[in-house]
Amino acid sequence: MDLNLPPKVTPRAFARLAEINADADAEKALRVAVSGGGCSGFQYEITLDDPAPDDLVLEGAGQKVLVDAVSLPFLANATIDFSDELIGARFVVENPNATSSCGCGTSFSI
Repeated sequence: MDLNLPPKVTPRAFARLAEINADADAEKALRVAVSGGGCSGFQYEITLDDPAPDDLVLEGAGQKVLVDAVSLPFLANATIDFSDELIGARFVVENPNATSSCGCGTSFSI
């Protein structure tokens, strides 16, 4: 596994972000960040935000996904997707660096 590979964003995630922005007053990017906490040690924070100078910007379908420099190593080679299941619709991160995760789907350990 190459820890230098940036995360990937699926076409489905870009399409859902485009739908969200079509209904919004101002277009925002999707920020995917990692912070300490959660039930497994780290947790994902997925928000709508504006780009910052040190962000990695992933673009597709006219949309932007942002990853800050601190979170980037934790998200190397991860896939950012959108899941629409019976339990709910949400952006999800498939992270090959996580050694375990929690049932909530937003917490993980390395």
